[in-house]
Amino acid sequence: MSSFKIFDIAGSGLSAQSVRLNTVASNLANADSVSGDPATVYKARHPVFEAVKAAVAAQALGSASFGTDGSANSAVRVRGIVESTALPTERYEPGNPLANEDGNVYSPNVNVIEEMTDMISASRAYQNNVEVMNTSKELMLATLKLGT
Repeated sequence: MSSFKIFDIAGSGLSAQSVRLNTVASNLANADSVSGDPATVYKARHPVFEAVKAAVAAQALGSASFGTDGSANSAVRVRGIVESTALPTERYEPGNPLANEDGNVYSPNVNVIEEMTDMISASRAYQNNVEVMNTSKELMLATLKLGT
């Protein structure tokens, strides 16, 4: 087993958490937007992660360092980004220029508290992957110093 696989695995985690942070940012940026039509209002987006094993991970990451021996090494990739199916919030605001003929506007189904919690979780997961890479680097350097 090569120690360099650690960087591929942690790197895939960094990429996945970066996508997660970007979707959270998009959701928070659009949390206060409104629309006069429930079909066109912004819908919260969430990434779907997938564990990828050995040879499949090598192909997904463009790396040749993953073995095809069926080892337990795995990485993560973003399978896709899905939109929430929760209904938008309807408010009566007849003075709003975006209101429909009944005077209603529709707000996105973004829960700001959940998004902030998700942001903290994604940030911590990103930091953990960085720490794995830093620790691995330090251990490799310490191993190289053994010969001197």
